Amino acid sequence: MFKNVIAPIQAWLLSQGRCVGCGRELSLAKKENRRDGTQKATCACGRIFIFDPKTKRYRRALLEEV
Repeated sequence: MFKNVIAPIQAWLLSQGRCVGCGRELSLAKKENRRDGTQKATCACGRIFIFDPKTKRYRRALLEEV
């Protein structure tokens, strides 16, 4: 039940380009280029996201991508 409440809020924050944990702009996050053409963005709070420059969207990184 708790996840059903939090998931839409996290999806909205990601659509705005903000961290789901602290709410900071992900454009300010530390970024590293990856081999597949995406960028790994690490927020100041430690959460890791993947940025796709083609679609200009962020998503949470999978465990294999960390």
